[in-house]
Amino acid sequence: MRTPRTTAAWAPGPILGIETSCDETAASVLAADGSVLSNIITSQHAVHQRFGGVVPELASRAHIESVEQVSTVALQQAGLTWTDLSGLAVTQGPGLVGALLVGVNYAKALAYALNIPLVGVSHLEGHIASAWLQNPAFPLPCVVLVVSGGHTHLYLKDPLGHCRLLGATKDDAAGEAFDKGAQMLGLEHPGGPAIDRLARQGNPHATAFPRSQLKKGSLDFSFSGLKTSLLYTVQAMSEQSRLAQSADLAASYQEAIVSILVEKAFAAVQASGARALAVVGGVSANSRLRTLLQQRADSENIALSLPLLIYCTDNAAMIAAAGRQALRAGIRMSLDMDAHASMPAPVA
Repeated sequence: MRTPRTTAAWAPGPILGIETSCDETAASVLAADGSVLSNIITSQHAVHQRFGGVVPELASRAHIESVEQVSTVALQQAGLTWTDLSGLAVTQGPGLVGALLVGVNYAKALAYALNIPLVGVSHLEGHIASAWLQNPAFPLPCVVLVVSGGHTHLYLKDPLGHCRLLGATKDDAAGEAFDKGAQMLGLEHPGGPAIDRLARQGNPHATAFPRSQLKKGSLDFSFSGLKTSLLYTVQAMSEQSRLAQSADLAASYQEAIVSILVEKAFAAVQASGARALAVVGGVSANSRLRTLLQQRADSENIALSLPLLIYCTDNAAMIAAAGRQALRAGIRMSLDMDAHASMPAPVA
């Protein structure tokens, strides 16, 4: 359940965004006009790599150790002091609840000490907002594909900024499919970038992995069958064969995931009548996905927004951008707001 929101006056000025939903501690300062003055990210990959995935307790501890320093550096890089801030935005959910609590409680303490408005925003709303960080004039209405480790959602965003859900994954998110696939192939964490790198050396048509289409006309996704297909393929191979064919397996598996994403995204564009598509979230950093999206957008004369790579993965600039939108709408939250691990996806 979301924390109740109240309206209050906001004097436009610099905003500090804080992101601690998973394994990146991030802080960013946006100017009054929405331009990014700083964007600091501290990764925990070295902490979690030997476990093959994120360990929630270790993530929370790392956030506690880093959040104040990261926020201070963000202010310094922006050339500002604490008293220059006019508002705060923090990821309220979804995510690892212990990790979220670190950011939420730190932001509440700052808001109280500085006597400035605070807003908690959805991590998904942050990813959506990232599509406009480098191009504020990107057109609406547009279809937005949010694709990350925990989410694969298609939205139609209207000229008023409201989002209507068009489709979502029925099982695994695309980013989860990448991570689990990397584990099967014996690659390091995080799995998505590892598959992307290895796939550049392989043949994307070497293995015909399945593409689940669900019922006709559906804009929903399913990746569990694809993941199972890779598992059975790897189990049927000797260790020597798997190592010899790892690049081809990675390229073929990646091709199956990204081709589904591209087909569904442009099917949504066609069905909605929009002439613009934004693709955001960690998986939008995948080089093959970006190539196929750009080729298709060019061929169909569709405006395409692909955030800079630094804004694809978890970052605080996107949280500050979503928070700025909320503050401009007169929204602020009370200091009893809480974190929500399973915060619902934004819908109109």
